[in-house]
Amino acid sequence: MLLTNPLARRLFLHRHALAEAPTGPASGQALADLIGRIGFVQVDSINTMARAHHMILFSRRQSYKPEALKTLLERDRKLWEHWTHDASILPVALHPLWHHRFQRDTARLQGNWKSWFRDGYEAQFDTILRRIEAEGPVTSSDVGEGEARGKGGWWDWHPSKTALEWLWRTGQLAISRRDGFQKVYDLTERVIPEPHRCAAPDEAAMVDWACSSALDHLGFADAKELRGYWHTIRPEEAKAWVTQALARGEIVEIEVEGAEGKRKRSYARPDVLAHAEAAPEVTPRLRIMSPFDPALRDRDRAEFLFGFFYRIEVFVPEAKRIYGYYVFPILEGDRLIGRIDVKAFRDAGALRVKGLWPEPGVKFGAGRMKKLESELARWAAFSGCDRVEFLDGWLREG
Repeated sequence: MLLTNPLARRLFLHRHALAEAPTGPASGQALADLIGRIGFVQVDSINTMARAHHMILFSRRQSYKPEALKTLLERDRKLWEHWTHDASILPVALHPLWHHRFQRDTARLQGNWKSWFRDGYEAQFDTILRRIEAEGPVTSSDVGEGEARGKGGWWDWHPSKTALEWLWRTGQLAISRRDGFQKVYDLTERVIPEPHRCAAPDEAAMVDWACSSALDHLGFADAKELRGYWHTIRPEEAKAWVTQALARGEIVEIEVEGAEGKRKRSYARPDVLAHAEAAPEVTPRLRIMSPFDPALRDRDRAEFLFGFFYRIEVFVPEAKRIYGYYVFPILEGDRLIGRIDVKAFRDAGALRVKGLWPEPGVKFGAGRMKKLESELARWAAFSGCDRVEFLDGWLREG
């Protein structure tokens, strides 16, 4: 069975809520449903135009306001924050499944963290838990009185900060809220609603859920992509699930056509062609995307499916940067047509475009420029700016 590239893109973008126009409600249950549909939303500190989690949601629903996410996380507790491939916002119903992640991280991090961080953090576990139990939530600034603060960068933590992160990663603490971008930690039983603190399913059921749900979120995947979606199972578990699911008739082996005509073996539900053909036509709308968007964070898949190379220029500091450190992909319809370097200067009220690099063969004529200007105007308003400025020499060669 062959899934042609146009159908593969159509299905993939539909599953990531990028096929339809970015309209509709974006608060309360509607926002919770959207996050459940795309699986998770990565949290990131960089605020060039907006933080990654807000960019991911605004690119899908342009009525979205950050306060709506804060309400779901901190008041309604329909969402929670933990780790997938990175810190992410997840539906709270997934919490029982994460018990296996807590156990696996405990075993894996015991060796790694002793080589990565300063000694003394293990001695702080009980002290911090007792303090939070008695006094309530804390930040890393509230603990570690008298401990030397690090000067070596993000990961040079004082022991009590390391202890807080350990207790969070292993499930004993949860993120109650963020003040600005600073985590506020509390006991898990005070953050996760009681119905979602039930016993975990057995490990086999967790692996089945991880692979099956990943496949349904992606539409098609190989074993590596199934494992990488939630980033919570081992390579051999993903491969074993594929073998067993094929034998049960739950999935079939297919070929997926890439942007350059190459074909790749993948797995999908038996009715994948019907789902792809029934998926809505992708809107021609132009969108500026977060580099951490769930649809794009697998750089190999983005290159295969869309012909969009998006790696070294952003993430390898020692490499020669062609595009600048932090540039945003531009999606138009089912094509990634370029990348843009744009930053909000809120004190000046201006969203400034420093550079735009079209993909080969893409021209920014009058029609496409009108779409770009409309999208930038929306982002300007969202990021607290009242105008868009194009700096000299902003349009570069692809």
